[in-house]
Amino acid sequence: MPTRTTASDFALLVGLWLVWGYSWIASKIGLEFASPLQMAAYRLLLAVLILGALLWWRRRRWCLPPLWPTLWLGLTQTTGFTLLSTLALLQAGTGKVTILCYTMPFWTLVLARLFLREHLRGIQWLAVGLALAGLVCVLSPWQAGGRWQGEVLALAAGLAWAISAIIAKRMREQHQVDTLALTFWQLLFGVIPLLLLTLLLPQPKIDWQPTFVLILVFNGCVAAGLGWLVWLHLLSRLSAGTAGLNVLAIPAVALVFAWWQLGDLPAFSEWIGITLIAVALGLLATLNYLYERQSLAVQ
Repeated sequence: MPTRTTASDFALLVGLWLVWGYSWIASKIGLEFASPLQMAAYRLLLAVLILGALLWWRRRRWCLPPLWPTLWLGLTQTTGFTLLSTLALLQAGTGKVTILCYTMPFWTLVLARLFLREHLRGIQWLAVGLALAGLVCVLSPWQAGGRWQGEVLALAAGLAWAISAIIAKRMREQHQVDTLALTFWQLLFGVIPLLLLTLLLPQPKIDWQPTFVLILVFNGCVAAGLGWLVWLHLLSRLSAGTAGLNVLAIPAVALVFAWWQLGDLPAFSEWIGITLIAVALGLLATLNYLYERQSLAVQ
C-alpha cells in the first residue's frame, strides 16, 4: 500500500475518532433540549436519510439482506444500543458512560464463547479480568447510597452492541451481504420502534434552539451518516488490528472533551477503573493485531 494512501487513511481514522468521540458530548448537551427517546429517534432518522441518499448516489442495490438477522441486528445495534446509551448519558457522566459502553469487546468474547464456540486464549482472560476489576472500581459498590442507574444502562448498551456483533458475524458466515445496504436496512428497522415510541409515550416539547439543530445535524448526518461511510471505506483499507483501535481511541477522546467542555472529571476510584478498562482494551487490540499478523503469515 503506498505511503501516501496509508497516511490519508490514517488521517481519516483520526478524524473519525474526533467526530465519534465528540458525538457523546454533543448527545449529552442535546439532552437539555429533548428527551433521550427523541434524541435517539431523530438522530437515527437523519442517519437513515443520509445512508439512503448514499445508496441512491452510488447506485447500489436496495435488496433487503436476510430479513430476520437484519431485523435483530437493527433492534440490538440501533434501537437497543442508541437508546440505552442515551438514557445512560442522562444519569451519569459522559466519560464514564463512554468507557462503559465500549466494554463491548469483552461481552463479545463471552458471547462468542457461548454461541460461536470460540475459545478464549490465556491473555484474553487476563484482559477480561482487568476489565472486570475496572468495572468494580467504576461502579464503586463500597460507596453508600451510590446510584448506578446510568452505569448499568451503559453496560446494557455495551451488551446490546456485543449481541449485534455476534448476529452480524453469524450472518456474514452464512450469507454474502453488501455492507452499506446492510447498514441502511438495520438502521431503518432500528429507528422504526424509536419513532413509534415517541408517538405512543408522552414526550416533552422539543426546544428547537439552533444549538439543538446543530447537534442533530452533527450526530445524525456527520457522526452517524458520513461517519459510517468513512468507516466502511477504512474497513476495506486498514488492517482489522488498526481499525480495532477505535475501542480505545474513541472513549479517550470523549473523556478529554467531557473534561474540557463539561468539566466532567471522574472521581479517583473511577479513574482507576477507567485506566484498568483502557489497559484491557489496549491489550485486546494488540492481541487482535498480533493474531491477525500470524494468520496472514500462515497464509
